[in-house]
Amino acid sequence: MAFTLKDFTFYQISETAVSIEFGDEISEETLEIVTKFNRYIKENPFLGLLNTIPAYTTLTLYFNPVVLMNEAGLKGQTCLDKISAYIKGTNFETKINKKKHHEIVQIPVCYDVKFGLDLEELTLFYQLKKEEIIEIHSNSVYTVFMIGFVPGFPYLGGLSDKLIAPRKQNPRKVIPAGSVGIAGHQTGIYPLETPGGWQIIGRTPIKLFDANRTRPSLLKAGDQIKFEPISLSEFERLEKKP
Repeated sequence: MAFTLKDFTFYQISETAVSIEFGDEISEETLEIVTKFNRYIKENPFLGLLNTIPAYTTLTLYFNPVVLMNEAGLKGQTCLDKISAYIKGTNFETKINKKKHHEIVQIPVCYDVKFGLDLEELTLFYQLKKEEIIEIHSNSVYTVFMIGFVPGFPYLGGLSDKLIAPRKQNPRKVIPAGSVGIAGHQTGIYPLETPGGWQIIGRTPIKLFDANRTRPSLLKAGDQIKFEPISLSEFERLEKKP
């Protein structure tokens, strides 16, 4: 299946940002389009482009409006007009490969009750044993659809329908870094200590975000991951590694 920029919508969200919408379906195909166009526009930027933020079905472009409005090569009376002209003038086209294979990133997770803060409660909600929840959660291969709401937080698609659960009615004030949680149809990992309302079922000793690394975020949109259950002693061993 081929995709071009003939069918898309875009809208201004502030005086310095425009979002391009590639559809309303959260899928790996849409993710691939967003990812590839994000790469394309970074390699072929218009004057004034500052940053891009990919999401489930959108790509948001941040720009310097003064620089953009002084770009005589793009027609238009507003920044939105000029970006529209730029996008419509691109020759971007991509083939969507539904059978692509990614290297799977293994993420060790300890599901011990010390870390699985909501596991006992979820056994009642799901009507499943703790071991069954762990097995279902760790047997799936997940796709990173986007990174947010804090640096390095991966929103993961691919959660089994058997493990769908609502967010907590009363969010916790503190979720430890590395905590693995479930909310709705998604699972995710808290890279930093932060408040949160996801159902916490385990923790990874792996540091997902480190500002001192060349690439601070361990994961990026499009990556595929699988959780590997580990014991409490193995967690403690890995946590001590530099």
